[in-house]
Amino acid sequence: MTDTRQESLAHLLGGRGGAVDASLPPLAFALGWALTGRSIEAGALVAVLCGVVIAVVRVVRGDRPRAVVVSVALVVLAAYIALQTGRAEDFFLLQIFLNAASALVWAASIVVRWPLLGVVVGLVTGQKFRWRRDPDLLRAYRVASWPWVGQYVLRVVVFGALWVAQQVVLLGFMRAALTWPLQAVCIAVSWWLLRRTLPEDHPGLRHPRVPEEAA
Repeated sequence: MTDTRQESLAHLLGGRGGAVDASLPPLAFALGWALTGRSIEAGALVAVLCGVVIAVVRVVRGDRPRAVVVSVALVVLAAYIALQTGRAEDFFLLQIFLNAASALVWAASIVVRWPLLGVVVGLVTGQKFRWRRDPDLLRAYRVASWPWVGQYVLRVVVFGALWVAQQVVLLGFMRAALTWPLQAVCIAVSWWLLRRTLPEDHPGLRHPRVPEEAA
C-alpha cells in the first residue's frame, strides 16, 4: 500500500489549509463579540469579513470557486441565524447540525455498504467504484470510515454542551481545536485501520482485486 500515503487522504478530504480556513470565521466571531461588549452585530461583521478575506486568498491560490462560495455562504448563514435569534451562541448552531448530519450520513454509508471513504478515494484515484467489487477493500473502507463518524459525534457533543452553556468564546476556540487537529487524528487512525484490515498481499488502494478480472 505504498502508492497511497497518509497525506493523500488529508488532501482528499480538504487538506489542512481548508480545515484551518473553516475554523477562522467562527473564532473571529467569538473574539469580535467578546471584544466589542458582546455585540452580535460586530461579531457577525468580523466573521463575514474574515470569511471574505479567506475566500479571496483561496481564489488567488487556485481553489475551486464553488467551494469558496459555499464556505462564505455558510459563514453568512451562521451570522444571519445569530442576528435573527439575538443569541450569540446560535452562530454555532449550523455547525452542530452539519456535524450531526455528517455523522448520520457516514454511518448510513457504512451500513448500506457504500462507505464514503471508499467513494472519495475511489473517485480521486480514478478507480471510481471498482473497489466495491473487491471484498477486502470494501471491508477495509467500512472499518476505516468509523473514525469519521466518531469525529462528527465528538464535535456534536462538545459543541452542543457549550451551546447549552452559552459559552460563546469557548465555542470559538473549540471550533478551531476540533477542526484540523481532530481531522489529522482521524486521518491517521483511518490510515492505520486501512493498513491493518487489508491482507498483507493486497496490491493497494489503487489496485482493487476484482474476482472476475483475476480469473
